[in-house]
Amino acid sequence: MELKTILLCLTTTKNTETLLKVAVPLARKNNAHLIGLHTVEALLVYPGIAMHIPDPAFATFNASQKSESEAIKKAFDKHTENEDFISEFRLVRTEAVSASVRMVECARAADLVIMAQEDRENDRYDQRHAQIQVIRESGRPVIVVPQDYDGPEIGANLLLGWSDTREAARAAHDVLGLADAGANLTVLRVGKASQDALNDGVAIDVVEMIARHDLKVTLEHREPLDLNIAEVLNKKAFELGADLIATGAFGHSRAYDFVVGATTHALMRDQKVPVLFSK
Repeated sequence: MELKTILLCLTTTKNTETLLKVAVPLARKNNAHLIGLHTVEALLVYPGIAMHIPDPAFATFNASQKSESEAIKKAFDKHTENEDFISEFRLVRTEAVSASVRMVECARAADLVIMAQEDRENDRYDQRHAQIQVIRESGRPVIVVPQDYDGPEIGANLLLGWSDTREAARAAHDVLGLADAGANLTVLRVGKASQDALNDGVAIDVVEMIARHDLKVTLEHREPLDLNIAEVLNKKAFELGADLIATGAFGHSRAYDFVVGATTHALMRDQKVPVLFSK
């Protein structure tokens, strides 16, 4: 699938520059329409709470929101004004819902969503866990970029975490839209390797499918030993010098994720390179 609409969720001034360094090259390579989205938080007063908020408090709150929005827009314009692709900056008020709801709404019309790794020190309260909500609810592939990431452009050297699941199948096809012509793509299955490699028919079929797109693809197995799957993926990405990890996301129920934990949460917490999550 060609990337023709990319949604870039710009939450704070701190992560804006990092995200633009990832998104602009992708938009340039694909001549894609790049949308920079920033949500403005509403200061809500609930009827059941007897509380007076003085006018200066409202004024200070609004001034802070305006200042941050202007700084983010300035950075977006600086990175896009000399590009040939079409770009637009959207300032959306959250009103009575959270920022993540507005992000999900906008994401559904995009081919790809790019977001920053959660930053509890700088994210607004209504922006927390937005990555999880967009991945779960938008139906679109989402790239989450580590804080302060300064690595290579995405597309030349990719790592796909494979398992026999619907979500991994989505990731295998979504990552094709990010791969450069002739890119290296490693398909990695984490787990006990079969005694007969030919028995791993589904993974072999996926490798052959990817190869038909003229990519240089290899299939590897890695036993986790004392590492969890996220740690194995990060380690392999480092060994390969990969510019992106692609993986299925939230393949278990919410209850399982909460009680046992999951690879998706671990990757989002400890990622070293951008990760494409497909649900």
